[in-house]
Amino acid sequence: MSDGPKPQGDATLRLVASRRFAPLLLTQMLVSFVDNLTKSASGVLMLFTLKDGGPMMLALGSGVFMLPYVFASSLAGELADRFEKARLLRITQFTALLLSVCGCAALVTQNVAAQLIVLFGLGMQATFFGPVKYGILPELLDEHELVAGNGLIEAGTFIGIVTGTTVGSVLVMTSHGTWRSGGLAVLVAGGAVASAYAVARGRPAAPGLRIRWNLLAGTRDLVRQSFRIRPLRLSILWLSWFWSLGLVVLSEVPVVAKDVLGGGENTVTLLLAVFSVGVGIGSVLCAQLLHGAVSARLVPPAGLALSLFIAEFATASHSLGAAGGAATPAMLLSSFGGWRLLVDLLLLAIAGGMFSVPLNAILQARSPVDARARMVAANNVVNAVLMVAAAVLIAVLERQGMTATRILWLTAAVNLAVTLTTLRFARGNVN
Repeated sequence: MSDGPKPQGDATLRLVASRRFAPLLLTQMLVSFVDNLTKSASGVLMLFTLKDGGPMMLALGSGVFMLPYVFASSLAGELADRFEKARLLRITQFTALLLSVCGCAALVTQNVAAQLIVLFGLGMQATFFGPVKYGILPELLDEHELVAGNGLIEAGTFIGIVTGTTVGSVLVMTSHGTWRSGGLAVLVAGGAVASAYAVARGRPAAPGLRIRWNLLAGTRDLVRQSFRIRPLRLSILWLSWFWSLGLVVLSEVPVVAKDVLGGGENTVTLLLAVFSVGVGIGSVLCAQLLHGAVSARLVPPAGLALSLFIAEFATASHSLGAAGGAATPAMLLSSFGGWRLLVDLLLLAIAGGMFSVPLNAILQARSPVDARARMVAANNVVNAVLMVAAAVLIAVLERQGMTATRILWLTAAVNLAVTLTTLRFARGNVN
């Protein structure tokens, strides 16, 4: 698993340039870009072509994408443990390429049913890619590199999310935008296939594993198995909370930009870009602070910082809105209130990266070697369930008339309570 003698210098930079890791990182960034470009382009197209039914179909599209995580993750984890992961990685990327071709056709014809089917397929592809991606990391890296590797994967994921979402929403509305956005998705998916072939081959973790085709029973048993191991149980619960928290924040940031600041698409793009940069900084910084140790000691302070800066971001947004708003990026960047809001969002995102990266490393390092991919799959199941619950709760609160800033204040308070539960875990570390 080593490139030879470890040179002096920054471990994170060495990983980026490493032939062991760089192809996986590039594959993750590209597939994240494709998924979010397709989701964003389809969503914008539905909003503008379906008029009154657009928001409902947009919500349905998000649900359709998440559904496979709930019922197919157990099978995905078993396959990733049963077979050689690099081979499965290539199969998932070929699948993404075929789905991108179908997605291009669905966008060009503006067939809503076809777009929903493609989104379901992309969700299924992501479900099977997840256990492979995180399960192969400990095979490619030494344990002291896991935190840095997870940080880079998370940073790459958010870069793909923000760039894919931005490009998809902007490109689809241009002249011949459906061809352009669909064609770009196919081109980038082809790049992901190429990078997947550069990932080093390994050996199956559990070649004798019997695949269970009863997905309901398999999912139930998978979650039970993961919860029997204390570090895994706590890591899964807090990672699921993090992704639910992230869903709330990322759902409310565009609402803040539009309804509180009076801004438009460019303001939303700026805020999402700042958030993406912050997650990247936090994810990479985490490895520097932990010096390669697989430890939960950064989780409580990162959780406290999350609550502080979510509340502060909401307060700054409310104050700026009451003062007349900041409708454009230029207005945000030319005022103290705008800079306060952007710095709050950046620090919030940095804290988020520092909260989640150690937990992913713990999940991988403390899982049984022959069941590592299944433990990642169990994490995906719980993540999906709690994220859907969070989305439903947001919809209920918004229907009751709660503003975006109040939702964020409430989120900060609940997160503070959750963070307090991490203190004992961090003191006892991961054993």
